[in-house]
Amino acid sequence: MNAFAALPEREMEFAFSAADHRAIADLIYAESGILLPDTKAKLIYGRLARRLRACGLSTFPDYLALVASDAGERARAVDALTTNHTAFFRENHHFEHFRESLWPGFAERLASGGRVRVWSAACSSGEEPYSLMMTILGTDTRAADKLARQDFRVLATDLSPSVIATARAGRYPLDTTRAMPAAMRSAWCRRVGEMDELSPALREPIAFRELNLLRKWPMRRPFDVIFCRNVMIYFDEPTKAQLLARFADQLVDGGILYIGHAERIPPEVAARFHCIGRTAFQKVS
Repeated sequence: MNAFAALPEREMEFAFSAADHRAIADLIYAESGILLPDTKAKLIYGRLARRLRACGLSTFPDYLALVASDAGERARAVDALTTNHTAFFRENHHFEHFRESLWPGFAERLASGGRVRVWSAACSSGEEPYSLMMTILGTDTRAADKLARQDFRVLATDLSPSVIATARAGRYPLDTTRAMPAAMRSAWCRRVGEMDELSPALREPIAFRELNLLRKWPMRRPFDVIFCRNVMIYFDEPTKAQLLARFADQLVDGGILYIGHAERIPPEVAARFHCIGRTAFQKVS
């Protein structure tokens, strides 16, 4: 069935045509590399209809004219159409690999005055970098003070300003934090009303920043580890290859890249990485 035929026109507040969809899909692709095929018509309509109401507009062509001239509204449109599904300790085998294979060496380096940098690219609402911190610290809250005195930092970035704000605040619904191991939740969470607030000590080494992965990156020094998981599933093959080549450039020799379970390294950049585990790859020196 045609995706547009499936939209319940009698219940639609605004007319939404195939041409509207194509224009929005082209805009989002140009801004973020995200693909929005016809099967996403209902999603696009539902999320952007709210923006039409907020802007006091009555047609999608009027909204498209607005986003063409208003960078702020264009960013809000991209934000509205970005999918931000995540969870604490999602694809936990990556955190286990980090703890068992990487952290002992990093800990020695830090103890001798060295530097360690990790990038959580497309961090969404922050569960990934916070899970990494709990992986490192376990339930030892005193270890956070020691780590704060060492040259260890995590950069956590996302395209969406709204999810970065959530991540920076470090407050999550109780249903979300129940995905943590009970001992870690007890060690690092403080109940605030109907939310759990993460300890400032856990949040201290993490810098949350807005960043479009397809635009210029401001980071000048390389990373030891990059997490970029379940993001490339929204990209086409040329965009994936371009992004992974840039990740390789941004890693130290021998640095590690973690990607999502449904993602693969494209042939164009396969020679730059060596598989060392389940969707875990090492940059070839």
